[in-house]
Amino acid sequence: MAYPDTSALAQPLKRAIARQVVALFNDASRGEAPVARRADGLFGPRSVAWRVHGDVAAMMVGGIASLLLQMLHPAVLAGVWDHSNFRADMHGRLRRTARFIATTTYGAKPDAEALMARIRRIHDQVRGTLPDGTPYEANDPRLLAWVHVTETTSFLDAWIRYAEPRMTLADQDRYFAEMARIGEALGAAPVPRSRAAARALIQAMRPDLLCDARTREVARLVLTRPQPSRYPEALHSLTMQAGIDLLPDWARHMHKLPPPPRGLVRAGTFGVARTLRWAFA
Repeated sequence: MAYPDTSALAQPLKRAIARQVVALFNDASRGEAPVARRADGLFGPRSVAWRVHGDVAAMMVGGIASLLLQMLHPAVLAGVWDHSNFRADMHGRLRRTARFIATTTYGAKPDAEALMARIRRIHDQVRGTLPDGTPYEANDPRLLAWVHVTETTSFLDAWIRYAEPRMTLADQDRYFAEMARIGEALGAAPVPRSRAAARALIQAMRPDLLCDARTREVARLVLTRPQPSRYPEALHSLTMQAGIDLLPDWARHMHKLPPPPRGLVRAGTFGVARTLRWAFA
């Protein structure tokens, strides 16, 4: 008895899943295509950054957690509130962030450096005043350090939880040391070069954090599925819950977000992560 070639039957499904994910992160109307991996970029194939940033599910979960952490700093939040169209295009903002990570991790070195220089020029124009009268500037090294440390910590934590739970501390430190190159190029200071330094920086900045009505409004927009959306509702909800689950308890409490059903969320996200790795294998 002959059995069907299941690997051949699976190919259309794999391609369909891959196409959906590619469309989610690349705006075809603007001619965007996935960033090609270049061995001569800022890091290269042997880097920890290549390993961590190559996992779609972990990056999505880490991205949500990092945004929820970043907006707890009132000056970081103000830059987004006063100088962007996030209310009308939150998905576009998330897509641009993902493209920045892909370009600086995998793209050609000149492309990565040009993109970081462009971001610096944009930040030069972002300044204003907080509701309490305190002035802020997007290129403030300490604000950039908060954005950098929350992103790197969240991406790494999501990778460890959903891809490499036994990751060595040495490799974790290597990741922070590699990503320091991006933080410094954007003007952040201080920039952590180890897991311990990242924890210390987050702890040192906690007294500056605040959750108010504007914070809750941005968090609501981050966690709400945009309409129309190519992202299935159940998958969107799972990703958002996994991002909340990744937050430190103190940050979740500041946001007044209820704890997700941990077992269900983690099991579901593990399943999504395995499916996406299979589709892109």
